[in-house]
Amino acid sequence: MKVEQITSRADYDKVMKQIEKLLQKATKLGGFEKLSKDDRTNLAQWSAMAEQFEDDIPLMPMKAPKSLAEMLRYKMYEKGWRQKQLAAILDISEASISGLLSGRRKLSIDLARKLHSKLDIDAHFLLMSA
Repeated sequence: MKVEQITSRADYDKVMKQIEKLLQKATKLGGFEKLSKDDRTNLAQWSAMAEQFEDDIPLMPMKAPKSLAEMLRYKMYEKGWRQKQLAAILDISEASISGLLSGRRKLSIDLARKLHSKLDIDAHFLLMSA
């Protein structure tokens, strides 16, 4: 089977069937090193093409955060941080973080600068959130 590039789901399915056949063949033979040189080359090329096709497909688009609280929660999730860690990184109190997340606290210029420089939050987004 000759495939230059995967451009459709049908191409992807064909390549995945070929990959599966070669994986089964390698299993029966006792390892990848027992495959012929051509089979190993094809497996590597098809796997790379399939991976590229998968990477190019947006699986689940994320909604953009609309409020500062949503953005902070997103950044905390993305980095695996808790409120305490975020407060330490921004050099503010945990109560301030709690206030921002609940909407009780307004954004100051100093905090906006920290959010932009330390969390890479867009300055325009911060201005619109103030």
